[in-house]
Amino acid sequence: MAEKNRKTKLFAAIDVGSYEMSLKIFEISPGKGMRCVDSLKHRLALGNDSYTNRKISYRKMEELFRTLEKFKTVMKGYGVTAYKAYGTSAFRETENSSMLIEQIRSRTGIELFILSNSEQRFLDYKAVASRGKMFDKVIEKGTAFVDIGGGSIQLSLFDRDSLVLTQSLKLGVLRLHERLQEMRPRASQTEDLLDEMIGSQLHVYDKLYMKDREIKNLIIMDEYISPHFNDAVSSADNSGYAKSSDFLAYADSLLTKRDEEIAEELQIPEENVGLLKLSVGMIKRIVRDFDVEMIWAPGAELCDGIAYEYAQDKKLIKIAHDFEGDILDSAAMISRRYQGSGKHSKIIEQAALTIYDAMKDVHGMGQRERLLLRLSCILNDCGKYINMMNVGDCSYSIIENTEIIGISHMERMTVASAVRYNHTPFEYYDELQEHADIDKRSYLTVAKLTAILQLANALDKGKKDKIKKMKAYLKGGELHISVNTDADLLFERERFGKKAVFFEEVFGIRPVIDRKEI
Repeated sequence: MAEKNRKTKLFAAIDVGSYEMSLKIFEISPGKGMRCVDSLKHRLALGNDSYTNRKISYRKMEELFRTLEKFKTVMKGYGVTAYKAYGTSAFRETENSSMLIEQIRSRTGIELFILSNSEQRFLDYKAVASRGKMFDKVIEKGTAFVDIGGGSIQLSLFDRDSLVLTQSLKLGVLRLHERLQEMRPRASQTEDLLDEMIGSQLHVYDKLYMKDREIKNLIIMDEYISPHFNDAVSSADNSGYAKSSDFLAYADSLLTKRDEEIAEELQIPEENVGLLKLSVGMIKRIVRDFDVEMIWAPGAELCDGIAYEYAQDKKLIKIAHDFEGDILDSAAMISRRYQGSGKHSKIIEQAALTIYDAMKDVHGMGQRERLLLRLSCILNDCGKYINMMNVGDCSYSIIENTEIIGISHMERMTVASAVRYNHTPFEYYDELQEHADIDKRSYLTVAKLTAILQLANALDKGKKDKIKKMKAYLKGGELHISVNTDADLLFERERFGKKAVFFEEVFGIRPVIDRKEI
């Protein structure tokens, strides 16, 4: 029993959002999983400042400090042993975010990290996935997942259990609310105007990404209607699952009521009603455009995803869903969109991972960098869609400007740089100076991934799939790559020899090919 208690963790998740601040305290144990033991919220619309002025006012920062101090007191009272605190879009769009982060640290002792949009949405996705069997059941059929935030929404598509596409749209409810206030429409104009604002972006999304996809289910994640979904429209089993027709009928009736009526009915502050209406209007439009049959609102929050990821990283709970596979599937979809070489990418990925695993005692990288290497292999030639004479720079531009859910901006730039240098001469950090898009630590990772990617690419340079079996091992200061083939490797050896020079420079290890005939 004592051993079991030692494995139980009290963990706190803090979300400093664009509209409100949240604290959730979880008890996490291998036997019982995750259980929320307390939850606090404080309304603080930081997004009103950052979306309009790109800065957060002194008054709101002081309120933020006071609230975090209260959160700390609660955490201490529960005996919390670990926490994570994240800021989202309000901080991402603030010009002086690094200064604010330092102020928060010095004033409260809280280490706040700013999530990129892709990291935030991936945690939201994990929050929904933490619902277990219900999540797995819903995504068995074609499913759209709409994650509604203050600054933007994320629309993700699932096909046969896999996340195949995700795209961010600047349709956050707080942002829309600010725009409507600037335009000052009459009450009779508001719904039609909102429909136009949402519809224009959904039309582009539909044209670019939907194709012939059939969407049966819609998962909703928001802070506005989701908490009231069960009482309003879901089935009797309180699962948060409802027919779209029931939701549309409820939405139409809700949007005709006065704000004070809605506030009394849902027991929420009247000042929150405007944002709730915007969220409902957005969901209503998506339901009709996508022609979905069922809607699921699990009531998950970012804090749930933060705790779920902590439990996953610490191996405190069993995770059935393959989240790394979702990241790779998302990258594969980007590659297909730009007509990347799928077969060639698989070959060089296999070669790159063989080299990576054989070199693990030398390169000092871990599983996260291994994932970045796999992404680099998948996206290695996507730029040829734009210009076959400048594949490296064009691939870099595509990756730099295309969100890959589940990895940070710096990780995406690491992948983009490795892919660029797979095709162009490597640039040393001192030469880049202020033009570097990555920090020095990430640059060293880029150098290592590039050296491995170049070598792997050289082994299938002719794209003939000549090598049928390969293994790699270190021996006497050399990396021996043993390949089984009955084909002539003259072209591959020539390219391999050239790329081996940079590999040796990076690792101090000389790579050699050992050919074995089949």
